[in-house]
Amino acid sequence: MTDPVIDLGKYGDAFRVDPHPVYAELRAQGPVHRVRPPGSDPGYSTWLVVGHEEARAALADPRLAKDGRRIGVLFQEDGLIGRHLLGSDPPEHTRLRALVSRAFTPRRVETLRPRIQEITDELLDAMLPYGRADLVTSFAYPLPITVICELLGVPEMDRTEFRKLSTEVVAPASPESSYDAVVRLAAYLTELIEDKRCAGPSDDLLGDLVRTTAEDGDRLSPSELRGMAFLLLIAGHETTVNLITNAVHALLTHPDQLAALRADMSLVDAAVEEALRYEGPVENATFRYAAEPLEIAGRAVDEGDPVMICLGAADRDDARYPAPHDFDIHRDTRGHLAFGHGLHYCLGAPLARLEARTALRTLLDRAPALASDGPPGEWLPGMLIRGVRSLPVRW
Repeated sequence: MTDPVIDLGKYGDAFRVDPHPVYAELRAQGPVHRVRPPGSDPGYSTWLVVGHEEARAALADPRLAKDGRRIGVLFQEDGLIGRHLLGSDPPEHTRLRALVSRAFTPRRVETLRPRIQEITDELLDAMLPYGRADLVTSFAYPLPITVICELLGVPEMDRTEFRKLSTEVVAPASPESSYDAVVRLAAYLTELIEDKRCAGPSDDLLGDLVRTTAEDGDRLSPSELRGMAFLLLIAGHETTVNLITNAVHALLTHPDQLAALRADMSLVDAAVEEALRYEGPVENATFRYAAEPLEIAGRAVDEGDPVMICLGAADRDDARYPAPHDFDIHRDTRGHLAFGHGLHYCLGAPLARLEARTALRTLLDRAPALASDGPPGEWLPGMLIRGVRSLPVRW
């Protein structure tokens, strides 16, 4: 018997604006479904995991491959960008992560704390005198893009163009525009890496990755360097932009929670974790593929089938979190999947948390009358990144 395919496109624009009622409807029927994402070809479908327990298990299941080559598929982007953590499985993933972790250490992230505070203050110095602003343009975007570009060693003059390209990769207007953005980013990163190689020793992360060598002499190849730079640049800022924006948006639309945080700013860490659970910046993990026939929650998944694990749906599963659609900064958020789980747990989670906590605490401290200044901009298209294009605020 063939599993019925649920066409998510039938929900129209309402699904992009707020997918959570649809995910709740699906979850009430079961934790795993075969779906057609909005805008997909008529014959296309993928498995969608919406239950928390099932999502957590699937994220750590070695039978679900990230590397398409295990099912005989080679993606165009692989040849353009190069191998990276999100598109590899052990032992390749183990090797790549070990090499990157030698340079991208917790100590390195901690040394960024003063600079992150400095950038945050500079942005607010420029923004606050105006009395109103688009929080995305003036604050939530420039903070993480400045941090990750300084960390990696991307020249300041290149950052505006880079932002356009990265947004087109993660929330494309069309498959064609996404591919074009990948082509242009690949060319840019190839040139940047060559500049780092020729420039000699430097104190930025990309320069370190060029020179990082394991005890056995192993090091990243040119294509692997390009792939890792691509992943760190995109994931290192695009998700944090939307984490900051979504956290502020949630607080402004839940005035009781904003008041509770203002009354006790020691809750800022908890507020960030609840924002990650309630409206995390990654709605669905990047695709996995069944490397062999398997079952997920009793559903037969054939070899080669694509599988989407919906982090946003899993983190609103009432079997895991009571009253999951309530934004509650006093909630116990332990176990949320906003940064994934297992081997592919987000390498940049400590940096994202540090930036979001610094941004939220400083913004609320310096703008005590912060309030919404109209409806947010449109929600980003696609099912990967969850966030709005603009967030008008005043103070």
